[in-house]
Amino acid sequence: MKYWNLKKINQLALEKTGIIPRSISKLFDKFKQELNPNAEIEALEEFKVARYQTLSSVKYILILLIVPILINQISKTFILDPTINYFWNKTSHYIFLNESQEERAFAELQRFEEKIHFEILIGKLNNLSSSSIEKKMIQKALDIASYYSNESSNAIKNILADLTSIIFVLTVLILNKRQFSILKSFLNEYIYGLSDTAKAFLIILFTDIFVGFHSPHGWEIVIEAILRHFGLPENRDFIFIFISTFPVMLDTIFKYWIFRYLNKISPSAVATYHNMNE
Repeated sequence: MKYWNLKKINQLALEKTGIIPRSISKLFDKFKQELNPNAEIEALEEFKVARYQTLSSVKYILILLIVPILINQISKTFILDPTINYFWNKTSHYIFLNESQEERAFAELQRFEEKIHFEILIGKLNNLSSSSIEKKMIQKALDIASYYSNESSNAIKNILADLTSIIFVLTVLILNKRQFSILKSFLNEYIYGLSDTAKAFLIILFTDIFVGFHSPHGWEIVIEAILRHFGLPENRDFIFIFISTFPVMLDTIFKYWIFRYLNKISPSAVATYHNMNE
């Protein structure tokens, strides 16, 4: 019994797209199954296989999602925080990791000085002496330096912690190839088992959010957040080039997937997608 279940699971995991659409092949399989005298026993076994596949896939997804986050936070809190803080704050005289941080810091200090002079002019602040203004500027500069020093050290921690999480995920994927195959089969069955309207809705939602050419500002915000997360310079030319090329490549890959796979598996879903997209 157990050997049969494992064999059936492996068959599901290794199932590939053929020339005949899956819907037609499933129709013939269902007709053959109804004529089979052992249909009830096989249906029960298939239910057990599907149940095992679902539970195994859910556990695997939770491991791939939750454990890397826990490893990331634990390594950052108990290992990287004291180590990086010691070497960065005690032995290093650097504040900035790149020129983008310097530009943001100088702009913030300049706005603070302009704000002081503006509030003096409108009478919100009493006339301050040059020494008082200088003290305020020095205190603000120290606060800005402390903020960007912490931002720089956090970027180093993020790189090391994220690298640790990536190594863990790759290790799990390499050592559990069979589990990954089961997960892949589970996702394929779940996605391709959706109705045509649901498939078309998800396709339009995905293309409008991630591939949509009308949302360059959203891509810009995401890229800037990623660059700051890793302490990389926010090069405007790189950001604009990425925005102008990556969505195009993603759109091409997506259209190829629709033409190569989805059009064979579910042509009605492709027709529904085109009708909803018009």
